[in-house]
Amino acid sequence: MAATHPTHGAGATGTTAPTAKRQWAEGLTVFAAVSLMIVGVLDILRGIMGIAEDDVFVSTQNYVFQFDLTAWGWTHLALGALAVLVSLGLVRGALWARVAGVTIAGLLIIANFLSLPYYPVWSVVMIAFSGFIIWALCVSRSGSRSER
Repeated sequence: MAATHPTHGAGATGTTAPTAKRQWAEGLTVFAAVSLMIVGVLDILRGIMGIAEDDVFVSTQNYVFQFDLTAWGWTHLALGALAVLVSLGLVRGALWARVAGVTIAGLLIIANFLSLPYYPVWSVVMIAFSGFIIWALCVSRSGSRSER
């Protein structure tokens, strides 16, 4: 009788688990990249509206973090442009883009929190999207770490 012994890397769980983990990691990274691209484009548009001092924004008289609407416009325009560039790096799978993505999403959360009185509902939506981006970038791991 010849007995076959499976090797350490073979078997039902040995071949499918790393593949499933890798697919989840790649899926979450793509989700984060697409979401960051959308948030970036929307923030660019929001920045353009702020620079143009559009009447879309609500003005509040007594707000602690009151800034000029044009300054908020330039801030959102710059953060949006950075978010779009970082999302392109995420599509390529660059490690710097993952770190920068978490950083940019965190800065977007802060900027949207500070601009709550100017456009409250949209700021809350952008904070939620940015939170999901941070979650997706922190949960998924790329490369050999996803196989562990």
